[in-house]
Amino acid sequence: MPDRQPTLDEQIAIYQREYRDLDPQVEKVVNALSRLDRRMNVAYGRQLATLGLSSPEWEVLKELVMAGSPYQLWPGTIAKRLGLTPAAMTHRIDRMFGQDLVTRERDPDNRVRVIIGLTDTGREKWLEVMRKASVFEEDLLQDLSTTERTQLGDMLTRLLRRVEHAQHDAGGRLTDLD
Repeated sequence: MPDRQPTLDEQIAIYQREYRDLDPQVEKVVNALSRLDRRMNVAYGRQLATLGLSSPEWEVLKELVMAGSPYQLWPGTIAKRLGLTPAAMTHRIDRMFGQDLVTRERDPDNRVRVIIGLTDTGREKWLEVMRKASVFEEDLLQDLSTTERTQLGDMLTRLLRRVEHAQHDAGGRLTDLD
């Protein structure tokens, strides 16, 4: 048994051997995207770990930043966007509150509700992650010209739109995939 994973071309040749109706161009694109996604997730996970963050914590920081100033959201909104249960969201927020990444305050308009906010520490962690990610991403795309980067971005966006249209409910985690 080989110790190494087959190259992309070797994998496609194996697939073609076993399934003759395979379109090698389609398979190459899909498998390259899949492999790239896995390797990028590993790289990002390592970067987060060096900063004392987990991927789930990063997801919450990202949602708060994307909300814009004053960087506040209700926990239910964050949970829905991330495809989490309220209990999982509460657990995540508790951990992050203990690390001074987020605040928890009563909603002045509805004292039963809580508002989650981004702390200065949380924002600084977010900025550190973005700085590290920018270096990694620039290195990743260094062999592509500006035109190629634009074209690749446009093509991937078109693919993403097609998947999002066909599977509009797959934005977060699905219980059948957890």
